[in-house]
Amino acid sequence: MINRRTSIVTGAAAAAVAFGVVRFAAPNTPRNLTLEPTSGSDLASDQNTLLVDIRRPEEWKQTGVIEGALLVTYESPEDFLRTVIPKLANGQRLALICRSGNRTSHASRQIAGLVDFPVVDIDGGMLRVLDEGYRSVEPTQGMGCQSC
Repeated sequence: MINRRTSIVTGAAAAAVAFGVVRFAAPNTPRNLTLEPTSGSDLASDQNTLLVDIRRPEEWKQTGVIEGALLVTYESPEDFLRTVIPKLANGQRLALICRSGNRTSHASRQIAGLVDFPVVDIDGGMLRVLDEGYRSVEPTQGMGCQSC
């Protein structure tokens, strides 16, 4: 009975230690990064935020895009910033949107770690925005779609 109890307690302690190591080993969220469930209409009208749709051209064509979004497929933080920073007005926030929020969760962390301005990860991506009733617009070359 004591051996079994000792084994259970020891196993639980080992699991707690392992959880603690994994939990504290995860990278911290940069201070300038926020996750926001902003609506499509709010994103389209917010002059204080540069919205960048980081999906691929075929995805833009399939679902449409948010009006006024800059279309830049995310491949690396350096290439992305080289393209986007010249378009970012002084004092603007940078918001990233993808299909479901998965790509932006990774990209926004990478970007926020390299810049000192606010970076926004749009929670749920275009799927959420469209599910909420936003009517997307066709992507254009002027927005950044070279194959549109």
